[in-house]
Amino acid sequence: MAVIRPFQGIRPDPKLVSDIAALPYDVYSSQEAREIVKENPRSFLKIDRAETQFPEGTNIYAPEVYEKAAKTIREMKESGEFVQDAAPCYYIYSLTMDGRVQTGLVCCASADDYLNQVIKKHENTREDKEQDRIRHVDVCSAHTGPIFLIYRTNKEAQEIMETVTKGVPLYDFTGDDGIRHRMWKAEDESTVEKLTDIFAKVESLYVADGHHRAASAVKVALKRRDENPGYTGEEEFNYFLSVLFPEEQLKIYDYNRIVHNVSGKTGDHLIKELEKNFLVDRMGDTVYRPQRKGEIGMYLKGTGYRLRVKPEACPDDPVEGLDVSILQNEVLAPIFGIQNPKTDERMEFVGGIRGLDVLKETVDKEEGAAAFAMYPTSLEELLAVADAGKLMPPKSTWFEPKLRSGMVIHGF
Repeated sequence: MAVIRPFQGIRPDPKLVSDIAALPYDVYSSQEAREIVKENPRSFLKIDRAETQFPEGTNIYAPEVYEKAAKTIREMKESGEFVQDAAPCYYIYSLTMDGRVQTGLVCCASADDYLNQVIKKHENTREDKEQDRIRHVDVCSAHTGPIFLIYRTNKEAQEIMETVTKGVPLYDFTGDDGIRHRMWKAEDESTVEKLTDIFAKVESLYVADGHHRAASAVKVALKRRDENPGYTGEEEFNYFLSVLFPEEQLKIYDYNRIVHNVSGKTGDHLIKELEKNFLVDRMGDTVYRPQRKGEIGMYLKGTGYRLRVKPEACPDDPVEGLDVSILQNEVLAPIFGIQNPKTDERMEFVGGIRGLDVLKETVDKEEGAAAFAMYPTSLEELLAVADAGKLMPPKSTWFEPKLRSGMVIHGF
């Protein structure tokens, strides 16, 4: 069962929160982060991407970069830009995008729950990305970016959170992207106790976004345990910053693919190969948007196609039956020779939030390119893969809206 607990959040002065709060560190390249911090010196990216405070060319993994992040947190606390709540509490975080609201519980989740697979993942992590966040968390002695977790519907928890959100929010602002962010404090002792007890009966939590942050936080916890042999398990480093959302409020967008060099595999020969496992229909001169699971939109310069997978090519397996797996196993690998989409330089992944026009524009201006529009992976598919203890192919899910970093920090 899931162990969560309240914490003394370090958070922005309400007058500054809209300037400080920022998208996750890994959404941006180093150059993009620099441009944002230059334009908005209060952006939380100056902590999450502290190389932005050094000259270009500085090694972004240098010790002084991580030390600068820690120093900046201390300085912002001293200046009053950040305040720390006097007593442990929960926070309720609500995001509104295009009229759709998702409301989650900001808490600390247990490193042991991650190790014991009470908190389940669906993606692999990369060692280099882990090492970066391990150093950041360890040097800062803080979790600066929340892990986005899912729980199966729990009406009792949601009713309590709804009651809290009837009060005046700590924060209420709308970002440049039109997404509204609101946060409330749940500090009443009875409310805190009820929420803790409710989640103590929840069998599993699922990582939606933030796999590297979660893995890194847990590895820092293990490191701190080794350094403190008398640890009790109650130390703050044993828990990491998370936001828990109910499954029915979430939306997964499509995660599309572009192949930049199809090695001459076009025209009738390509269609003939595809027809072994798909029903292929020509769909005009634009990118076809799949309408249901088992459909893939393919676009070659000037022509769109609908690929409908044949039943015999759809395995009865939570991973192999995913549309992204079928595309990889029946098209990208055997036809285009892309064995590892994570490392093949011909592959580009395009989040569905960017729309389908970018697929058409890219293919139309480039010789020998192809694009594939995917039907979004469902929440049910994600949970089934995680429950089976399996992992999805890379870039299977794209969640929106993204949680903002810097709205609350967990120090330890």
